[in-house]
Amino acid sequence: MTINYKEASIYFSVEGQGSAVVLLHGFLEDSTMWDDLTPRLSQTHTVVAIDLLGHGKSDALGYIHSMEAMAEAVEAVLSHLNIVNTTFIGHSMGGYVALAFAKLYTNRIQGLCLLNSTFQPDSEERKALRTRANKMAQQNFEAIIKMSFANLFSAETKIQYEKAYKKALSTALKTSLQGYMAANEGMKQREDFSAFFALADFKKLILLGKKDTLLDLDYILYYAKNHGISTSVFSEGHMSHIENKREFLASIVAFVENT
Repeated sequence: MTINYKEASIYFSVEGQGSAVVLLHGFLEDSTMWDDLTPRLSQTHTVVAIDLLGHGKSDALGYIHSMEAMAEAVEAVLSHLNIVNTTFIGHSMGGYVALAFAKLYTNRIQGLCLLNSTFQPDSEERKALRTRANKMAQQNFEAIIKMSFANLFSAETKIQYEKAYKKALSTALKTSLQGYMAANEGMKQREDFSAFFALADFKKLILLGKKDTLLDLDYILYYAKNHGISTSVFSEGHMSHIENKREFLASIVAFVENT
């Protein structure tokens, strides 16, 4: 299904009945990343999976997709569906969008799970990497997509889950240049959600990969412990829905059912 939002088309799917769960994919992904999770959650909940701006079947809006702009597009979908209160599951960039939504509409959040994601802003080094990547993308888009995507997996799991890896890479390569650049700019400019996330009174969970090189695992665990936030650390990297699928499914289902 789609809605028109600011002259752009936003794609989403809806399955099941009950209290709402919103699934937000990461950078270079789309809502199909949740295909193994949706059937299980939709037995007891209304599950909404959304293609974020510039990804999947959703159009881009300009050349900077701030996390707040993406969150407002998510809100447009939820308003269309008459959904007021919800639990969010956000993978990587989807977690940043979920945090932006939670800050904009705090009283509508029942729970928020960060999957291979963080409340921290980009480091200066990471910002510089995004700037270089956007410049490179204008010269050789396919090459930068393949390089960016390869870094999301450990060397072992790229081989172990070759079929899933190739499928996910195929999805990534369908991302438009505009969508790629706009998301990179938005992530580069995102705010620090640390204080907000610590003080928010909705239910929280952080799921991490031990081999994830994109996140500061030690600091996230330290922060979570100091603020009473539940965590689980899986054995592999940034793509837990592929690399640790069984543990990922069990953790998400338990979180949703107890929220």
